[in-house]
Amino acid sequence: MPDGSKSPSRRSVVVSEFTNSVLDPNEPMLGPVENGGTIIANTAPGCWGPMITPRLRGGHEVTRPVFVQGAEVGDAVAIRIRDITVTSVATASGHDSSPEGFCLGDPYVAARCPVCDTTWPETHVEGIGQDAVKCDACGNAVKPFEIVHGYTVTFDETRAVGLTLPQAAAETIARDADHYAALPDQSRQHSILTFAPSDMPGTLVRMRPFMGQLGTCPSMAMPDSHNAGDFGAFLVGAPHDYAITAEQLAEHKTDGHMDIDAVRAGAIIVCPVKVPGAGVYMGDMHAGQGDGEIAGHTMDVAGSVTLQVEVVKDYPIDGPVLFPLVEDLPPLARPFTEAEMAKGRRLAAKWGVTEIEALAPVSVIGTAANLNAAIDNGLARAATLLGMSVAEVRNRATVNGAIEIGRAPGVIQVTFLAPLAKLDAVGLGDFAREQYGL
Repeated sequence: MPDGSKSPSRRSVVVSEFTNSVLDPNEPMLGPVENGGTIIANTAPGCWGPMITPRLRGGHEVTRPVFVQGAEVGDAVAIRIRDITVTSVATASGHDSSPEGFCLGDPYVAARCPVCDTTWPETHVEGIGQDAVKCDACGNAVKPFEIVHGYTVTFDETRAVGLTLPQAAAETIARDADHYAALPDQSRQHSILTFAPSDMPGTLVRMRPFMGQLGTCPSMAMPDSHNAGDFGAFLVGAPHDYAITAEQLAEHKTDGHMDIDAVRAGAIIVCPVKVPGAGVYMGDMHAGQGDGEIAGHTMDVAGSVTLQVEVVKDYPIDGPVLFPLVEDLPPLARPFTEAEMAKGRRLAAKWGVTEIEALAPVSVIGTAANLNAAIDNGLARAATLLGMSVAEVRNRATVNGAIEIGRAPGVIQVTFLAPLAKLDAVGLGDFAREQYGL
């Protein structure tokens, strides 16, 4: 594999390069970063900017993957999210539609100009508005996506809140879109601020930034936004060059595109390794989002990210496990307080229970083409991870947890209090102790 793995490992790697929206294990990686080292990146907005940039082939613009020293196929990389800081001054977003004729089957992956019949055409921006992206070859407006109902939002200096803008202000920002978006120097996307949407001005929103994309490189070339069971399903039998089978999707994806709002500063995400060196990548930072991302898109922003990576040997499942912040846990999945434990001990003494099992929160990610199938996937992964039956996982997630929706149509979390001894058996117990002070 062409990568930096033969170079001396570094304690920190600074990332300023991006893919062409395809995660390809045959492309060179950055690094290597040492086991326990730090990755720092300036990330580009995901979703809407890349979606209106036909040369990009995956719907996002993620960072080039980083080789992690010592990470082998079958391991995992635990990623401690040390910092996420929004650098964009403004962004735009909204609910989308895909006009007919502007793609080969999938507008995220294979945009085309219907006039000169060029797939992945080079384009440029002329003016502002939804027809501003023009084909270099023929001058036609190329729009694989358009905004049906959208907004332009700007953020306060402390990055605590945002406010959606009226049309005149949105157009002022659109004329200097790259500046307000704070696009990284090597980003190649057209800023969605160019479209200047303004359908719900004067709406105040809270900021709660997190990473929509954070994970490891899949083991075959895959458009970045499709590195998950739901979006990835659109690759199955597709009419473009990135078509795969259902079996290939299951084998090669790593579920890095989660859009789970708990993947934020302070959380620990454990990601499967399917290629030598793991290939840690990130992108699609969101300024905030409700569970489900039901509009299809949220406030995509540029930002700076600091991660610390640690190799976990012999990881038993093929998808991510999350240790969220305590405040992001469902109420029933939070660690018991000392007062609750005291009451439990009194019950144990009364009824002859010799031991109360030690429990710790864990959130197992499931993905599939729809939410029901994603729940089944998450339950099966949790059962494999912890060496218990799916029926037991169902019971534990019911009385001591919840099924949470990351993204419609098919990303979920099976979050519950699991036996700490079971987490210890697969090398994850100490992450729970660290995260929850156990």
